[in-house]
Amino acid sequence: MDVSSTEGFGLEKIVLLTFISAVILMAILGNLLVMVAVCRDRQLRKIKTNYFIVSLAFADLLVSVLVMPFGAIELVQDNWIYGKMFCLIRTSLDVLLTTASILHLCCISLDRYYAICCQPLVYRNKMTPLRIALMLGGCWVIPMFISFLPIMQGWNSIGIMDLIEQRQFNNVSNSTYCIFMVNKPYAITCSVVAFYIPFLLMVLAYYRIYVTAREHAHQIRILQRAGAPTDGRPHHPDQHSTHRMKTETKAAKTLCIIMGCFCLCWAPFFITNVIDPFIDYAVPPQLWTAFLWLGYINSGLNPFLYAFLNKSFRRAFLIILCCGDERYRRPSILGQTVPCSTTTINGSTHVLSLSGSPALYLEDQASRRCCQTSWTSVPA
Repeated sequence: MDVSSTEGFGLEKIVLLTFISAVILMAILGNLLVMVAVCRDRQLRKIKTNYFIVSLAFADLLVSVLVMPFGAIELVQDNWIYGKMFCLIRTSLDVLLTTASILHLCCISLDRYYAICCQPLVYRNKMTPLRIALMLGGCWVIPMFISFLPIMQGWNSIGIMDLIEQRQFNNVSNSTYCIFMVNKPYAITCSVVAFYIPFLLMVLAYYRIYVTAREHAHQIRILQRAGAPTDGRPHHPDQHSTHRMKTETKAAKTLCIIMGCFCLCWAPFFITNVIDPFIDYAVPPQLWTAFLWLGYINSGLNPFLYAFLNKSFRRAFLIILCCGDERYRRPSILGQTVPCSTTTINGSTHVLSLSGSPALYLEDQASRRCCQTSWTSVPA
């Protein structure tokens, strides 16, 4: 009986360690690939949004290198062996880097909002190099005020120190744990700054992006009807209409995937983080751990959501992974063009492509010049 129980427990640890290792490896490789791609590809460096994506990848890379491994060791060994001070440092890094990652996602949504929903002049005025630098600096400085400063000063544990000390030690198994518990003021402040405000801004920005994308598609449909051939052959308009519907559907799916993954990964943790202090810390530790690692998974998903869905990034990845294979390099500027239409949105004229990646359409619609040149699709 005891032997089988031991074997079952060992198998459970093996499965858990395999899963955690896969999450950490996915986060490290994915975020490294994003950073290397932007450093090597001059075209990617010209797009302002990619500065936020690189900084996001760096934050997620630090999460996977400095935070996840120590959490995995404690989870597998069921013991914290690195001392109280390093526990505070590790907890501060956890809050700092995960909050920085979420704030970067918020900045990306605001950048896309200004690029797609505003006039080009407004976007250039809003997204100047100085403002981008200030936004990136804010993504790293703001989390300091809810991580190292209050945690190292012990502000999060005021009024609950006895409960924390009680849970740090297990007299039955003689184990020590790195416990991070928060009082009500810190729980509300931290959750609002790190999640609820960015979440609200992302929802508003992506909703406006979706509405504008629908308006663009409607303008294309009007232009196609106005320019429909009179010889009675409906073949080309039908093709354009079908492609427009597909593009609109893919754009909506892309937004749903981005917001859906973000909410799925972080909402359970931050909802619980606010509720737990008001129910006398009754949430089981196992549930806390599951919600925390669900949030960590978001650091591994971000490269796929914000880079792998982009055709230019995919091409750069293939060049890196295939050692510079010429098949994946951009063709000459004299290459084939794609069908384009123009429409007036918010008082400005936009050039709209009838083909291409919906993810790229969402990122730099205001700056594309698709009637001048286009890049061929990445080979499957």
